[in-house]
Amino acid sequence: MTDKHLEIGGLLYPAMDQLDFTGPYEVLASLRDSTFHVLAKSLEPVPDFRGLLLTPQITLAECGQLDVLLVPGGQGQEALMEDEAVLSFLRSQFAGGAWLLSVCTGALVCGAAGLLRGVRATTHWSAFHLLPYFGAIPVDERVVVDGRIVTAAGVTSGIDGALRLAALLRGETVAQVIQLFIQYAPEPPFQAGTPAQAPAPVLAIAERFSATLAQQRLETAKRIAAK
Repeated sequence: MTDKHLEIGGLLYPAMDQLDFTGPYEVLASLRDSTFHVLAKSLEPVPDFRGLLLTPQITLAECGQLDVLLVPGGQGQEALMEDEAVLSFLRSQFAGGAWLLSVCTGALVCGAAGLLRGVRATTHWSAFHLLPYFGAIPVDERVVVDGRIVTAAGVTSGIDGALRLAALLRGETVAQVIQLFIQYAPEPPFQAGTPAQAPAPVLAIAERFSATLAQQRLETAKRIAAK
């Protein structure tokens, strides 16, 4: 696709995690000869899970065939997993040739659409164990590429996934120039960014905070797998 004008779309939905969207947006919207479409079911402003309002530009019904579709995650992903309008849109775009970039639990939405069967994939650590319910092959890596499906782990890894995808679409030099302009050279203040790195008390707190949502996600995954 090095010479093709790219039609790129990013999905908004209530209670998503905005960084799952805005991190990859910063990268993908920087690709030369491309148009980024901000998508949602309607044109009403969409609140992320902390209340930040994001504004769609085009509805799913009005969107033509894309070359790339970004599917972010977040708490609102639960409702999306049984939203047939959204799931059908994902299936149609992928069948039409689009690359999919899921971030965090956006992978579960792709799984609910039936797009991860037999696909190597990753997602946020708190939902990683749910991937087999959708027929996916779990891979514990920050970014996993399998065919036209790129899955990124939790939240900030969406930037990594978008850079990997940028390299696939426009070449590594282009991706590296984008990385340089956004000065993406992480030096985290703590080594606590994964369950393997985090001190045991920190992991325990995080697991306690996410326990209710984790149980909801498990029940949803089982329900969809049983269909």
